Amino acid sequence: MLAEAGIDVLVLDTHTSAIEGSIGAVPRRLMVAEDDLARARRLLDEAARDRDIVL
Repeated sequence: MLAEAGIDVLVLDTHTSAIEGSIGAVPRRLMVAEDDLARARRLLDEAARDRDIVL
């Protein structure tokens, strides 16, 4: 979704999350450029609301 909006994203902790068994102890983190931060948050908030997810 962020990539489709033209926002470059770096996903951190993917391997750590997999190693610990994906129980949520080490969540994945998304990194975006500071210039894209407000728009990325807005998009993620809207997507979460559409799916009844609390961020």
